[in-house]
Amino acid sequence: MTSTKRAICNQCLRPQNTCICRWITPMEHAVEVLFLQHPLETANPKGSARLLHLSLPGSRLVTGEAFSEDTLEALLYSPFDNSNKGKTIQPLLLYPDTSEDGRIEKSPAFIQPASSAATQYRLIVLDGTWRKSRKMLYSNPLLQQLPRLPLNNPPASHYRIRKARKSDQLSSYEATCYALMQLENETEKYLPLLTAFEGFVEQIGAYDPQTKHHQ
Repeated sequence: MTSTKRAICNQCLRPQNTCICRWITPMEHAVEVLFLQHPLETANPKGSARLLHLSLPGSRLVTGEAFSEDTLEALLYSPFDNSNKGKTIQPLLLYPDTSEDGRIEKSPAFIQPASSAATQYRLIVLDGTWRKSRKMLYSNPLLQQLPRLPLNNPPASHYRIRKARKSDQLSSYEATCYALMQLENETEKYLPLLTAFEGFVEQIGAYDPQTKHHQ
């Protein structure tokens, strides 16, 4: 009997005929990144977080919705490796303002100090639809207590393969890139990542013409 199971790429975890590894763009970065991915995003062909994770060596991607307090505390504050020994890890939540939602604790916006040599910043990115990421935030009180990083006037999203709740909402990939630019005061450095994202969007849009012009 012939197996109909499709061969899967071991790196991007997609079928080999739709592999996105060509868009992986290895990039050194000073700010660590922790992607907390909702389980429903894992197999979503339009998801972009894993692609960016594969491009950022100082990042981790963990799947889950509600984490135990011990597990989440370790993810937020334990060192990824020994390269930043002696530094204080400061997690920053990349998430829009939720001050109008009384169920979610209000946290202060992050104000970057003039000098942060003794601090290792760790950007926390909730990867999921607006509804799912909000549920993740609501289900994990530790996340609500983190300082929020507001993006300073980011450009419009190019993530046209997926519908957004608001016109100014960005993909996890784009928002993370702009946050890294802002925290590290680097713009040109991260442009290759955004160029790769454009290629990824074009590739996925070509497989699904109905999503090609979604904003």
